[in-house]
Amino acid sequence: MIDSRILDFIGEHHVLTVACASRDGELWCANAFYVFDKEEEGFIITSEAKTRHAQLFLENPQVTGSVVLETEEIGKIRGLQFAGTVRRCDSGLFDRCRLKYLKRFPYAVFKGGEVWLIIPDRMKYTDNRLGFGKKLLWERG
Repeated sequence: MIDSRILDFIGEHHVLTVACASRDGELWCANAFYVFDKEEEGFIITSEAKTRHAQLFLENPQVTGSVVLETEEIGKIRGLQFAGTVRRCDSGLFDRCRLKYLKRFPYAVFKGGEVWLIIPDRMKYTDNRLGFGKKLLWERG
């Protein structure tokens, strides 16, 4: 079970950075609006299949990423790093994920694109409010 402090942080934000790589080691990253699906324990994002990162998702589903709070105050620094896999949602999962995404971002109805689910295998959450450099770790069991 994911620590509630990690889930709270994820719920307070809506943009993540996802980094991906080709099989040959070409690196790329992208920013995306997300909704976290507690049932799937994953980040729902949308992106058109023609984008560079979506093409790399299909070539190599291993990704890393982060969600960060922008602050210059050291005592308030918080951020999440994750590593896992990404997959394109299809059939029933597509409908369910798309609905959750549209509920959070209704204007996305005007935007096409594929629905993707990033499933973290591990996450590291840093929260300086809990003590300087305090980290909470989570790994899929």
